[in-house]
Amino acid sequence: MAGASVKVAVRVRPFNSREIGKDSKCIIQMSGNTTTIVNPKQAKDNKSFNFDYSYWSHTSPEDINYASQVQVYKDIGDEMLLHAFEGYNVCIFAYGQTGAGKSYTMMGKQDVKDQQGIIPLLCEDLFTKFNDNADNSMSYSVEVSYMEIYCERVRDLLNPKNKGNLRVREHPLMGPYVEDLSKLAVTSYNDIQDLMDSGNKARTVAATNMNETSSRSHAVFNIIFTQKRHDAETDNTSEKVSKISLVDLAGSERADSTGAKGTRLKEGANINKSLTTLGKVISALAEVDSGSNKNKKKKKVESFIPYRDSVLTWLLRENLGGNSRTAMIAALSPADINYDETLSTLRYADRAKQIRCNAVINEDPNNRLVRELKEEVSRLKDLLFSQGLGDIIDMTNAMTGMSPSPSLSALSSRAGSIASLHDRIMFSPGSEEAIERLKETEKIIAELNETWEEKLRRTEAIRMEREALLAEMGVAMREDGGTVGVFSPKKTPHLVNLNEDPLMSECLLYYIKDGVTRVGRVDAASRQDIVLSGHFIKDEHCTFTSSTDKTREIVVLEPCEGAETYVNGKRVTEPTVLKSGNRIILGKSHVFRFNHPVQARAERERTPCVETPAEPVDWAFAQRELLDKQGIDMKQEMEQRLQELEDQYRKEREETNNLLEQQRLDYESKLEALQKQVDSYYPETLEEEEEPEEEVQWTERERELAVWSFRKWRCYQFTSLRDLLWGNAIFLKEANAISVELKKKVQFQFVLLTDTLYSPLPPDLLPPEAAKDREKRHFPRTIVAVEVQDQKNGATHYWTLEKLRQRLDLMREMYDRAADVPNNTTEDAENVMTGGDPFYDRFPWFRLVGRAFVYLSNLLYPVPLVHRVAIVSERGEVKGFLRVAVQAISADEEAPDYGSGVRQSGTAKISFEDQQYEKFQSETCSGGLSRTGTSQEELRFVEGEGQNAEPGPSADEVNNNTCAAGTDEAESPLKSQGGPLDTTLEHLRIGNIFTFRVTVLQASSIPAEYADIFCQFNFIHRHDEAFSTEPLKNTVRGPPLGFYHVQNIAVEVTKSFVDYIKTQPIVFEVFGHYQKQPFLPLCKDVISPLRPCRRPFPRVMPLSKPVPATKLTAMTRPQAGPCHSKYDLMVFFEICELEATGDYIPAVVDHRGGMPCNGTFLLHQGLQRRVTITIVHESGGDMEWKDIRELVVGRLRNTPEADDTIIDPNILSLNILSAGYVRPMRDDRQFLDSDMPRTFYRFEAAWDSSMHNSLLLNRVTPYGEKIYMTLSAYLEMENCTQPAIITKDVCMVFYSRDTKLSASRSIRNLFGTGSLRAADGNRVTGVYEVSLRNLADAGSPGMQRRRRRVLDTSVAYVRGEENLAGWRPRSDSLILDHQWELEKLSLLQDVEKTKHYLLLREKLESTMLMGQESLQSCITEELSESPQPSEVDQEVPSHFEIPTERQRELAAKCLRLLTHSFNREYSHVCVSASESKISEMSITMLRDSASISALNTITPSSTCPSLVEGCYGDAELRPPMPRSRALSPGPDTQQDTETKKSVNGASETKPRIRRFFPDITEIRVSPIVSKKGYLHFLEPNTNGWVKRYVVVRRPYVYIYNAERDSVERAILNLSSAQVEYSEDQQAMLKTPYTFAVCTEHRGILLQATNDKEMHDWLYAFNPLLAGTIRSKLSRRRAGPMRM
Repeated sequence: MAGASVKVAVRVRPFNSREIGKDSKCIIQMSGNTTTIVNPKQAKDNKSFNFDYSYWSHTSPEDINYASQVQVYKDIGDEMLLHAFEGYNVCIFAYGQTGAGKSYTMMGKQDVKDQQGIIPLLCEDLFTKFNDNADNSMSYSVEVSYMEIYCERVRDLLNPKNKGNLRVREHPLMGPYVEDLSKLAVTSYNDIQDLMDSGNKARTVAATNMNETSSRSHAVFNIIFTQKRHDAETDNTSEKVSKISLVDLAGSERADSTGAKGTRLKEGANINKSLTTLGKVISALAEVDSGSNKNKKKKKVESFIPYRDSVLTWLLRENLGGNSRTAMIAALSPADINYDETLSTLRYADRAKQIRCNAVINEDPNNRLVRELKEEVSRLKDLLFSQGLGDIIDMTNAMTGMSPSPSLSALSSRAGSIASLHDRIMFSPGSEEAIERLKETEKIIAELNETWEEKLRRTEAIRMEREALLAEMGVAMREDGGTVGVFSPKKTPHLVNLNEDPLMSECLLYYIKDGVTRVGRVDAASRQDIVLSGHFIKDEHCTFTSSTDKTREIVVLEPCEGAETYVNGKRVTEPTVLKSGNRIILGKSHVFRFNHPVQARAERERTPCVETPAEPVDWAFAQRELLDKQGIDMKQEMEQRLQELEDQYRKEREETNNLLEQQRLDYESKLEALQKQVDSYYPETLEEEEEPEEEVQWTERERELAVWSFRKWRCYQFTSLRDLLWGNAIFLKEANAISVELKKKVQFQFVLLTDTLYSPLPPDLLPPEAAKDREKRHFPRTIVAVEVQDQKNGATHYWTLEKLRQRLDLMREMYDRAADVPNNTTEDAENVMTGGDPFYDRFPWFRLVGRAFVYLSNLLYPVPLVHRVAIVSERGEVKGFLRVAVQAISADEEAPDYGSGVRQSGTAKISFEDQQYEKFQSETCSGGLSRTGTSQEELRFVEGEGQNAEPGPSADEVNNNTCAAGTDEAESPLKSQGGPLDTTLEHLRIGNIFTFRVTVLQASSIPAEYADIFCQFNFIHRHDEAFSTEPLKNTVRGPPLGFYHVQNIAVEVTKSFVDYIKTQPIVFEVFGHYQKQPFLPLCKDVISPLRPCRRPFPRVMPLSKPVPATKLTAMTRPQAGPCHSKYDLMVFFEICELEATGDYIPAVVDHRGGMPCNGTFLLHQGLQRRVTITIVHESGGDMEWKDIRELVVGRLRNTPEADDTIIDPNILSLNILSAGYVRPMRDDRQFLDSDMPRTFYRFEAAWDSSMHNSLLLNRVTPYGEKIYMTLSAYLEMENCTQPAIITKDVCMVFYSRDTKLSASRSIRNLFGTGSLRAADGNRVTGVYEVSLRNLADAGSPGMQRRRRRVLDTSVAYVRGEENLAGWRPRSDSLILDHQWELEKLSLLQDVEKTKHYLLLREKLESTMLMGQESLQSCITEELSESPQPSEVDQEVPSHFEIPTERQRELAAKCLRLLTHSFNREYSHVCVSASESKISEMSITMLRDSASISALNTITPSSTCPSLVEGCYGDAELRPPMPRSRALSPGPDTQQDTETKKSVNGASETKPRIRRFFPDITEIRVSPIVSKKGYLHFLEPNTNGWVKRYVVVRRPYVYIYNAERDSVERAILNLSSAQVEYSEDQQAMLKTPYTFAVCTEHRGILLQATNDKEMHDWLYAFNPLLAGTIRSKLSRRRAGPMRM
């Protein structure tokens, strides 16, 4: 045994940048081995310390006293390595504050040769000595281990399996050691370097995952060096084992100097705790070894050394005062700002210098240790035998597997005695500790007896596992051990961070393990797998659940309550299935991207041609997405409102069509009656000679309707348009396929073009026969054209179908040539410019932006007007606005000097010839919208749908600027002011020269893609003469484009000119150079689908087709006619099982899915069953059930989807037991059944599942599987030609016969959490809609035309179709979209007319009220003869007091619209106001009526009160008006008509029995819940309210008895109901917060808890009504504020 002190060296480093920046001064002085520190505050206060070595490294290497890395190693490293070869244990550890140079001294810079530290130089020198040894009898082996101590926890850095905290244990012979710490064998210095790098990488990755950093932990690198000498004479091998411990301590620091807070403060506290304990140990050892302590008398109690107070000191016990040669290097900071830390380090080192270590040479430690361990084992066994526990030894060996026991075969026979043995162990004192010690000793013996080859194999296996795990974690290793880089794993789903700094993005990988991965804070109650920090991160924030489906692995994100979690910018509160690439934001600042390598790889294989996103998915993209999605609810709301408006519009059309069809049927019945009269008068006349049409005496009204209907149907063209679309689709598809093959970047698609004012058809697009037929047509013409999108040049052309066929022939020739001749880019470019390429057309430099119209009615009076008109494109899009001034001037008036910025042209003389204008007028009046804008309603309907009259007066009725307006019907603004028109046109006398000025002022809001804007204008019938402005540069953000172009126009007044300025506008066309590509680039020349995909909805069970009947004959679906009536059905499905009592009890249903009309039947295997079906609906005369014809079940499967094309051999027809009307059960009886009970029809059938002969039904269902079956019921109804079919897909799970599936136990024990109701909830609900349709007339030519089949060529295959990537030619949807475009153009034109009329009227009113003596010379005489101003003031209000006949008619119409209600029960305004009372109402009363709180209703019928109240400009085209004005349909008017029929005696015959065709459709339940909660319903015939739970899933409202009720009790269809709200109604009923819902069968009054809840419910029921009410309330509140 040799005693030696600890070698202590101190080393001072140079100044760092921080210290240089603070102008620090050096406080360290060294002289030989003496180190002196100077107090910067007291210069005389110097402290000196003596050490073994004092290294001066503060200056540069040029200094003579500079101590380099090599010198430090020669002094300390060589000596320690020599001790290791002698057989001693060696330890080197560095100590100092953070940043003092510890790591530089120990590790250095390995890339620089002269700056390597002690550790690499020692390891390199170790293997150098191995290679220099020439003695063959010597052999060496080296093992290494690498561990990290962080916050008193030990982690293995070399074995990836040891992820958790390793236990530190103590053996009486070996001392403290780390259990399961891996020791890896190495054979070269490169192996050690690789392991150190691997450990550092694993430590870095682990630190990233655990929020730890390497600078905050202690690292211990152990080298076990073994020398073997073989003696050939004695054949004995001796060993020397040396343990080299290289310790890198964490930096000591002070909390106030670092500013650490929170977690960093706790880490610093743990670091300082371990270092403080180390200081205490050093101090205690120094006191023990000091000479003063030895001279004292021996104390009774020896000094206690606190090794166990810290894991670091416990593991370094042998190195501190034990069996080790130890060296300590203290790193010093020279700066005066670190005086306290440096002084503490010097005192620390001075104490350590006093420690003495008793090191011994480890000779043959293996043999000695094995012998001592065997003695320990025998002693422990004897101890156990002495206590009578010897039989436990064999059992322990069998369990641990360390040493095989011969008694393993008998272990099973003695398994029953384990409990008694456990009791004996607990009873015997010290026995449990002895068994634990025995296991530990045997484990150590097995490890020591392991051969060197086994160690190498184990090391290689661990290395392979480590590299595989590192590769999976994203760290790749080179062959030489270097790191390639961090990359995404190949299989494991993970999260990567996104940071605002691009360099910090994708630096963190968070792995989602199988099962549940928890995310939260470090101080959460339970351990979190991913630890985050931040103000908005909850302790338990969310969980990621990774599970494997049958075909794929899915990851579900489930946020915790109150945690802010966003997926793709949208906040989620429920479990959400993640897809690869989703952006996830946790809290406010943690942004991640979810990557699923397997899913992404499968997606790429499925769609290999997916376009690369134009914008990278980074932190900025996620933030913008989050901001954009904040308003997504508003977008959905607007889309929902738009959809509701569309539905309302379609319903109005259906109602109008039904009324028209009813009139047609009435006329046909009259014709049949007349035909019978003729047959009775002329029975012998041949059928060919009969002409009843000539004999029928039609009234004038009937004749006008017949003529109008004939013209209407004669000009119907949408069916022929559909034929053209379907017939030419194959040519369009072939052209696109060739374009993709030849890479032409040209796209073809169908388009509909209508000859309108905003989109006149070019002559080259009109067929030759269209020009001849133009004068005879009463409606504008629509043609099918081809839109050619030239993506290469950014141009759009329109081809006729004939031109497409011609160009297609040339395309085919080019395609055939391309296969032989290589493509020439120069030749293609020349063909494009010269027009030789059939794909391209020449395109003009300037492109039309849009058109605008300015009416000239102000020239009649004349007053100047400045118009601001919209520039509208051909698609109805407003592209900007144009300001134009129109004024009349005198012929000799000189043009004023406008300045340099105004462009003035001379006076242009234009002639208006009456013949030319009359020809134009005849064409345009017959052309409908294309010239006059009239008859717009004719453009917006597909064949088979009716006309929709405008709900109010149109702009034509207000302005009356129609080409066919008569003198009796036309009203000008001047007439409304009391002045006659005909006598005021003195300036427009025939033959005079009239001059007026048109000034183009400014253009604004022109899109930026149009440059070089110019404007030209002309008269609508003179396209050859146009006036143009100069082009201007378009500056979008700057001021408006100032044309300031003045054009004077002189016209010889003719009758046609006067008529023109009364009715026709001037056309302004704005052109610009288009400089932006309008189309998205194609990905690999694949044409993308033009229709955007809709938002995906949650997956639900598909709706199956009916199961074919087995007993009924094959039924052919008849041609259905108009719908007679509709009813909503609610069907209850029950499966009853035979109980021991002999009763059939409904089987338990699991309703845990959460969606209505869904549930799983929990059935028992081998029991008799019955199927019970109950149909619930509103009572009606048309709905009457006769009998159940057949109930069939089939399509047994274990997946929700069913293949309807496969013939099912297992279809079974059930035996019907009973059927009939029943009374509702107690829970099914609702408040709705109090006054008008609903109808309940029930039938029951026996079901023997064994008759199916299906394995799915004849066994217990495996765990996780479900059985699906389709059930169809064929029911016979009154007045129906065919049975009605109700089909439902049911889900079942079969259990063993003895399984108890009570409602209270089944869910708790079998399905976890959930709820099941009592027996009344053991059923599944289905919602259906039944439509009773009239049978279509087979002989009607119109019906035959509808049923005719047209060959749809869009499904035919063409060569290259697979390259179109899902593109399809447009067909019927194009017609619907075009109708919306035409309606938009019509509304825009009406708006411009109305704006002009109102502007002119305001101008004239202001002129008259200002008391001007004259407007212009043309009306001077009229105003001079007018009464005095006092009389004029009296005449103006008289105009409002005595309304005209037209105004009274409009007032009556507005009153009917305001007072019309769907249900008389909730109407508080009398509808039947007589015409005499209406005529007495004044306009002022109508204006004041806006303040009256009327009933707010929005229904399909309220917006279209009558069919015949439309407005038509042409007297020939409008439907003939009835002699008496028709009121809106209501019960009173219907009764009056029935009474009149009975009086006239025309309906004396018996009513004929209607034959209907029933069409039942199952309703798909909407996954979106608009609102849910409790509402109070007024019970009819009582004053009581009942409370029910209501869920709104539009368009249905589901009513439950309570929130936990699983079965729907009633439904309301909002699409056919009317929501009404009135403050007067609430005041009358004295019940606040109420509103009403009126269906076709009943009215329901509902009450909310407060005002906010009421508005929320109104918004869920009818958003448009809720918005109207809120806007009125806002205006009402804002009124007093303005006052």
